[in-house]
Amino acid sequence: MYYSYLLKLSNNTLYSGFSEKLAQRINEHNAGNVTATHKYLPVQLVFYAAFINKKKALDFEKYLKSSSGFAFRNKRLV
Repeated sequence: MYYSYLLKLSNNTLYSGFSEKLAQRINEHNAGNVTATHKYLPVQLVFYAAFINKKKALDFEKYLKSSSGFAFRNKRLV
């Protein structure tokens, strides 16, 4: 499975990401091993979507980072 996910950072911002191993990736974030989030620990998983197809998971992550994805995220996901 492939996952697109949203994390809530300690500064109350949201971070979107992609992973094949979701639990391991969240642990990496919380251990401070991810450059983009290591200053904002702890992180909290607020949403994830599972996909069978890697491209669809990456496309959804990309969408969440777009302006219309921000609106969708804020209205429907968090």
